Amino acid sequence: MFKETLQHYSSMIEEYIARIPWGKDILNESMAYSLVGGGKRIRPVLALASAEAVGGNPEKVLPAAAALELIHTYSLIHDDLPALDNDDYRRGRLSNHKVFGEANAILAGDGLLTYAFEFLTEPSLGQPGQQLRVIREVAVAAGKNGMVGGQVLDIAGEGKQLSLAEIEEIHKGKTGALLTVSARLGGILAGAAEQEIEALTRYAQALGLAFQIKDDILDVVGDSETLGKPVGSDLRQGKSTYVSLLGLEEATRQLHSQTEKAQAALKLLGEKSAFLSELAVYIEQRQH
Repeated sequence: MFKETLQHYSSMIEEYIARIPWGKDILNESMAYSLVGGGKRIRPVLALASAEAVGGNPEKVLPAAAALELIHTYSLIHDDLPALDNDDYRRGRLSNHKVFGEANAILAGDGLLTYAFEFLTEPSLGQPGQQLRVIREVAVAAGKNGMVGGQVLDIAGEGKQLSLAEIEEIHKGKTGALLTVSARLGGILAGAAEQEIEALTRYAQALGLAFQIKDDILDVVGDSETLGKPVGSDLRQGKSTYVSLLGLEEATRQLHSQTEKAQAALKLLGEKSAFLSELAVYIEQRQH
């Protein structure tokens, strides 16, 4: 049942993305190249599932869910640039800058970020108050106090031996902020009660740490063909990770602990949150 539901949500996102009108110029071509290049679509799926878990209609959340994928894709384009992670491959294909050049890749990322906020202002998304709240929360999650801030801390930590608390601070911003706002967005736009939104928040915060721990593990034990990107990049860049600090066995235990923590946060939502609970296990067990 989980796989069928995941496929259903993923298909909703893919069909919506397929309907995005793109121009014929190199900017649009570059933006579309990275956006339609596959990926797990975890953030928009999380938004749709969270909306449904609190009794909402996931169809009505689609524009906002797609906006999350645009923001995530922009961050990947920029992450791959020579000035940051300097990765040549993403999602099994050449990175954006390897195809379109560094300048166009930077601008494609900029274009996707700003285009996302067009999606977030779709009148169909619901009550103006809810929509304004979502726009603000997404801006915070994507910006200096969220994803971008986490990336800066990540760069500053290269070549240093960081503590577990410092690593968690990096990833609460770099990875966790956008995952957390994905769940909150779904709940807010579905008209959830504040205690339901808080439950989704606790769930997504644990999910975000689990996601990053798993990424760190896969960077050590995964293979490039399955991942669709190079492995061992953290080691080459001198980054402290959960694995480098704790060892593979303890990092795996931490991963399972965060998965259980995420599942425990869903108790308030009852049976409607079954998919979200299984999604946490899926993230723990993923191989890419």
